[in-house]
Amino acid sequence: MANHQLRLEIPEVLNTCILKIMDVSTYSNIVPITCPTLNITLPGFTYSTQLDFTPNSSVTLTACDLQIQTNQCGELNYDLPDGIYVIKYSVSPNDVVYVEYNHLRISKALNKYKSILCKLDLSNCEPTEKILNKVEELKKIKVYLDAAVAKVETCHEPEKGMSLYNYAVALMDKLDCTHC
Repeated sequence: MANHQLRLEIPEVLNTCILKIMDVSTYSNIVPITCPTLNITLPGFTYSTQLDFTPNSSVTLTACDLQIQTNQCGELNYDLPDGIYVIKYSVSPNDVVYVEYNHLRISKALNKYKSILCKLDLSNCEPTEKILNKVEELKKIKVYLDAAVAKVETCHEPEKGMSLYNYAVALMDKLDCTHC
């Protein structure tokens, strides 16, 4: 193989303080690997944070690494926002050999989803109709979250994906309303 085939895996994590990125590229034995660079643009930002990256490795990034937290680094990790992260990995020549992904991070939404599940009284007995209705609503919400990720990451329709994400979060807010 004469060329590098760059690929990243960006798994969904429930830890709201980290972003995990794994290099699953196939590297050429003929071409040297030089200047590996990872650029990440966070949701709502117009500039990227550039990081050195070690090929064939994985990295766990925090708000400090992504330069949105500047104090208490190493002591306290701030939450990373949900939303679309643009992640570009390149090696020299970096303007030619690269891969770029839109990753929809839904960690906070998934934690909220699981929190609602925890509040359901699902015992060994048949649940009440009210509980069954909540279960059905949660199934619908999970489909909306999955569809949001698919729209962003697979279909390359970021606006539609964010619309679905926002709708799912609104449904969860309504379902988990404590002061309604």
